[in-house]
Amino acid sequence: MDEKIYKVTLADGTELAGLSMNGNNFISAVPVDADIFTANCSPVAISDGEKEEIHEHMELVQVTVVDDRYWFVLRDLTTAELEQEKMKSDIEYIAMMCDVEL
Repeated sequence: MDEKIYKVTLADGTELAGLSMNGNNFISAVPVDADIFTANCSPVAISDGEKEEIHEHMELVQVTVVDDRYWFVLRDLTTAELEQEKMKSDIEYIAMMCDVEL
């Protein structure tokens, strides 16, 4: 396991601090509720105490409890996923403006 201590800051300013990391899993000793990530991952700041990375578009993959610790995984959305989401949003907007049910 990585010995650094991480902090994840979500879009609304919610901070998950005191995290360790194993692979791409953040590990928290305090409970992590998956609901805090909903519509709250654009952007996400991840700091290891020395440097901070800003991820513009992320999503929660999973939250798992192992030995009374909360493991969670975030991932960056791909360009293709962002383009698809934009197209879906545009179609829904046009349908709404034309009073069409999808």
